[in-house]
Amino acid sequence: MASEECKQALKLLARSRNVLISGPPGTGKSKLLSEVALAFETAFGVVTAGGLPKLNPKGGIPIPPAVGRAEKDIPAPTRTDRKVFRTVFHQNSKYRDFLSGITPAVNKGAGGPDFVIVKGTLYRASEHAKSANGAALLIIDEINRGPAVQVFGGAIVAIESDKRLAPDGSKRAETQYFEVLDPSSGDVVEYALPHDLYILAAMNQADASVEPLDVAFLRRWEPLRLEPDEEALRSYYELGAKDANVLLNAPAAVSDALETSVRAWVAVNEQIALGRGPEFQIGHGVLMSHIKPQTLPLSEALSTLCVGWAKVRAHVEEVFFGDTRGIAAALNALDGPAFNPFKLTETTFADDLRFRLEGPTNFNETNIYPALRAFARE
Repeated sequence: MASEECKQALKLLARSRNVLISGPPGTGKSKLLSEVALAFETAFGVVTAGGLPKLNPKGGIPIPPAVGRAEKDIPAPTRTDRKVFRTVFHQNSKYRDFLSGITPAVNKGAGGPDFVIVKGTLYRASEHAKSANGAALLIIDEINRGPAVQVFGGAIVAIESDKRLAPDGSKRAETQYFEVLDPSSGDVVEYALPHDLYILAAMNQADASVEPLDVAFLRRWEPLRLEPDEEALRSYYELGAKDANVLLNAPAAVSDALETSVRAWVAVNEQIALGRGPEFQIGHGVLMSHIKPQTLPLSEALSTLCVGWAKVRAHVEEVFFGDTRGIAAALNALDGPAFNPFKLTETTFADDLRFRLEGPTNFNETNIYPALRAFARE
């Protein structure tokens, strides 16, 4: 059963061809990319008047979708040759790796060429979408970690849905062409993107280590934002809705520790939103893993919480890098309760006032619950 976010992403892809997923870390962006990829390849296994899809054990998709009625929320519903292409942008990503370009030949034979023309990820996805019954989904993770505008090059003017070729591959009045190096001939040729090429990208907008994307580039994408979800975390922990009960001085059961963890996470996010902005919050996924803490003894459950909260603490320190008081505020160490293991102290250096956050180097079974209770501000 596809998630609502997956259905929404597919609907946006069918409508706009280019979708950009954003949101704080831990909100499920990478998971959503994988879910959409699987749903795109199978087209949800649509059953049509032609009958059930036939098993093809030698094919890339063992049970491919059947050709049939148009489903407006499924990209390219009548195309059966569906394929997903994936790439991750980084600082060394280049135009030639994405479209086409010249690169030195590796292990060339005697008398062979010194250079070859490579087919980039976008080029290969585009060519597949141009084939008979072809449809391609190009997934780009961490799109803002590389020089996205430079990597797309001239393709930036042609990715919009109304600038593509017609569904039958013919040129339209609005079709936008750009120049590429033809891998077959080596000539510079005009190139346009096909109708059934879909591009799904993801980025962490709040990452302090990367530059923001160009506005002209961003407006060519349909946005899909994921937010921290308290209900998702409560469901994962198998907790009910928040009640008015005061948090215990010490956990009597695993559920007490998990309830405190949820309230602490909500409170820390509220402080991050106040201090740096909502886009800098930390997602619910950072406190989720394949290990369900509610199935463990209390001591082991507390140890499991330590792993997730070490990531939350690291995120807070990155978001408020260089701002010790900001870190202390997020962890309720300014005027917080006496049982908080973190304390903000004042000292001087060269007659200047300095702040220092004192506390445990790492979370453990002993200090994690008092810390969470203090972070929760209740």
